[in-house]
Parts: sequence; structure tokens; C-alpha cells
Amino acid sequence: MSKLRIAVLYGGTSAEHEVSVVSARSVLAAIDQDKYDVLPIAITKSGEWLLPARAPGELKAAEGALPEVGDGRAVVLREGGEVLASGREGSPGPVDLVFILLHGPGGEDGTVQGLLETLRVPYVGAGVAASALGMDKSLQKPVFANAGIPVTPWIAVGEAEFARDPQAVLRRAQDAVGLPAFTKPASLGSSVGVSKCRTPLELQRGIERAFDHDRTVLVEKAIDGRELECAVLGNDEPEASVVGEVVPAHEFYDYEAKYLIEGSKLLIPAPIPEPISEQIRKCAVQAFRAIGCAGMARVDFFLEGDDVMLNEINTIPGFTPISMYPKLWEATGIPYAKLIDRLIELALERHHVPPQ
Repeated sequence: MSKLRIAVLYGGTSAEHEVSVVSARSVLAAIDQDKYDVLPIAITKSGEWLLPARAPGELKAAEGALPEVGDGRAVVLREGGEVLASGREGSPGPVDLVFILLHGPGGEDGTVQGLLETLRVPYVGAGVAASALGMDKSLQKPVFANAGIPVTPWIAVGEAEFARDPQAVLRRAQDAVGLPAFTKPASLGSSVGVSKCRTPLELQRGIERAFDHDRTVLVEKAIDGRELECAVLGNDEPEASVVGEVVPAHEFYDYEAKYLIEGSKLLIPAPIPEPISEQIRKCAVQAFRAIGCAGMARVDFFLEGDDVMLNEINTIPGFTPISMYPKLWEATGIPYAKLIDRLIELALERHHVPPQ
């Protein structure tokens, strides 16, 4: 029986490029090489697709930084999964499935998913529409609210609106959300471009900083509560993991606290009452279904007193050694390598690919 050929796609053009490389490094170290024939495919920050000269685990990074994609042979993915590469070494041949580990715009937002749909190549994770909703927080929040899921108070601000009358936007934000507030790009993860704002001047600067990353910015009420996360796995019958808690080393769980600075703690399972844990697990599955997700998602919540509020959903959660998604499933009884197996099984099921 031939092995299933899996392309692991990582890197990308977004500000989360380095996080994607670290996720790929972890997945490639954990995936069962006896069961799968694995082909790493990297996307550089400028958007070139490569067969990397060095595996993610061999990439070095400067102190206080994360690694990024290096050099390699140019590669093209064609209809049906055929992979063509430049150079005398020849092409690696077709792949059966793509394991997408791209984080942020250009990978997690439905664009790569749409490309793979067009090329008729099966892939792990959510489809085009769910990926787009999962990436854009200004679109997902109304969906969750309409589904009856409590969400943090928020407004969306467009770039043109802010340029036309910034003071009117600041007044609208303070009337709707108040201070302190968080500003964040609508379509970026890993807390890139997020600011906590306590004054009108900080709010203005936070919005301007977020516009460096996106044309739409969210202003959200700063919740003085605990940060909780739940992992979801499945297609039509999704299941929720145990709930975990993030105790950030900084005032909030920003990019540096997540990936570069030691001190943040992950408590798994979260020390919360069972009824609240059950409510979070139920809301996580409800959110997963509300956007039509598939395969996997991590759903983030705030807990203020006894009030649970959904913060956001991530359709391609991090797979780094410190990422919550694999840790939550490990605590629920599914170790890392088995989780990868299950995600591949779910992708084959969703794309109607018969078992090998």
C-alpha cells in the first residue's frame, strides 16, 4: 500500500510568517513519517513558492526573533496536486493532500483555500467562506452575535472613515466601547498590531498603528477578566477539548508574550467551575458551526466574573511547541501525532477522498 503524500505548506506573506515556520517545524517533527510521504513547501515573505533548501527545523534565527523561510527551488502546484519544480533535480511529483500551516492574510483567509479548490487539491481545515469569516473579526462578530453567542462590545472602523474625520471616529468608539479599549487589525492574528488604549490619544495612536496592517480596524472594550481558550476538532460532528487559561507575563497576551518572552503561563485544564467550562465548550462548538468551519479551530474567550464572552475564532491555530491547540487536545487525550492523523482523516472525509 502506497503512502499518502502530504504537502506541508508554510511561511507566507503575512506578519505571522515566522510563527508559521515554527508551526511547520513542530508538525514536521511530529508527523508519522512511516505513514505519510511528507513534502515541505515554503512561501517566502515576497510570495514565492519554494521547495526549501533547508527544512524548518534547520533554519536559524537571530536572538530574540523567530526563523523565516530561506532559499530553495521554485515550485508550482498544478491541477490535481501535481508539483513542478525548477532545477536539474527534477520535480517531486503529485501530492494527495495539503496541510496548510499559513497564519494570517494570504493563507488563513480563504485565498489559498480557494486556489486549492480551483486546482482540485484536498486540504486540511476550513473551506473558503469559513476561512474568510474566521480571519476577518469585523465579519465574524455579527455572525456570532446573531447566533446568540455573547461577544465583547466592539465597533469596526474603515480606513477612509478615519482619514475623513478621526475625531468623529474617536467619539463614536468611546461612546460605543468606552476606555480602556483594545485596537486591532480586523484580519490578523497572533496579536500583531494590537494596542491597549487608556486615553483618547492612545486610542488614536492605536487605531493608526492597526491601520499599518489592515484597512479595517476593530475597537473592542478592554475586558478585565481571564483569557480562556478551547480547541474544536471535527467536521459535521465537532468536539470540544478541555478549556485552557492563558496567564500572560505582560498586561495582555501580545505577540512578544506569545512567542518571544518567557513567563506567560498556560493552565490546562483551566481552574474554573465545571458549569463555566461546559458553557465555554458549548459556545466553542456553536461558534465553529456558526461560520461553517471544518477540521479544526481554536476559540478564544474572556471570563469576567461569571460572564463568558467570545473574543475570536482561529481556523488555523498555531502548532508551535507552546501553542494551545495541540496542548489542549493532548490534555483531552489526543497526543500531537494522533491529532495530525485525525486532521488528515477529517480532510480526506470532507473532500471525499477514499482511504489509502
